[in-house]
Amino acid sequence: MSRARVARRIAAGAAYGGGGIGLLGAATVGLVLAEVQLAKRSVGNGGHGAPPRADGRYGAAFAARAACGEPLRFAMLGDSTAAGLGVHRARQTPAALLASGLAAVAERPVDLRVVAKAGAQSDDLDRQVTLVLSDETGPVPDVCVVMIGANDVTHRMPPTRSVRLLASAVRRLRTAGAEVVVGTCPDLGTIEPVYQPLRWLARRVSRQLAAAQTIGVVEQGGRTVSLGDLLGPEFAANPRELFGPDNYHPSAEGYATAAMAVLPTLCAALGLWPEEERPDVSRREGFLPVARAAARAAAEGGTEVTGAIPSGPRGPFALLKRRRRRRIQTPDPSPIG
Repeated sequence: MSRARVARRIAAGAAYGGGGIGLLGAATVGLVLAEVQLAKRSVGNGGHGAPPRADGRYGAAFAARAACGEPLRFAMLGDSTAAGLGVHRARQTPAALLASGLAAVAERPVDLRVVAKAGAQSDDLDRQVTLVLSDETGPVPDVCVVMIGANDVTHRMPPTRSVRLLASAVRRLRTAGAEVVVGTCPDLGTIEPVYQPLRWLARRVSRQLAAAQTIGVVEQGGRTVSLGDLLGPEFAANPRELFGPDNYHPSAEGYATAAMAVLPTLCAALGLWPEEERPDVSRREGFLPVARAAARAAAEGGTEVTGAIPSGPRGPFALLKRRRRRRIQTPDPSPIG
């Protein structure tokens, strides 16, 4: 079965409450569980403890400009990758890198709030969204980035449930008025301590989940950026540079690589990115049925998918774009809290 068809089935199950497709076949469970135990002993958490706190104001120097306007409000939700587990300085986290990059492009300060939690699965998103939308935190964010999915795979959450929970979170944020960008499930087949056949299975199910997440997010008016292949060949080719000490979470350079892929879509969601919104045929961009766009994006990191044509003879269409990445300058040494 093609990845697009599997993604459609998972997304349909999420929308209509079906049980969905199990992540692992019953015939392989015994062997896979043995491999999981080996991987867990090898990975650990590298003694990282809690990720550094990155909340605060970035790009404060722009506040002196009369025309800069009010600070943009940016929230980061998700799991340990969103929180920046594995680095020691706040400025090395993906949230801080994205806040700094957004401030530079918008030439406005950016107020960042991080509610992502290490170890979170998609069932924690409801709590995180409630925190973001709480009256105590001030106005609704202008834009939110969500990175989630890896723990859903490793804990074998049914993919239909995973997608349903993510879609619900995106719907709540969009209804409140926030733009939403989702970094979909990374390719877990690149983790060094994971061996065959678990490595092949991890790659397969994480890409299937990423494609299904894309369908669910686009249906709710959000945008996605694939982190799967981005954290695939590049991480596999430079594991000592792009993975942290635990060989599981990204290093500072790895987070910067992921942030460079997400930043163009983050800025485009706010109408700040200078590139043409029309597809560039030379970069293999174009309008595709949502499921096909989702499947292609899952196989190529940094690929953006956003809703385009809500209905038609072949169903809803999405715009698939491969935006040019730009290196993010090191953010302010310490944000203003």
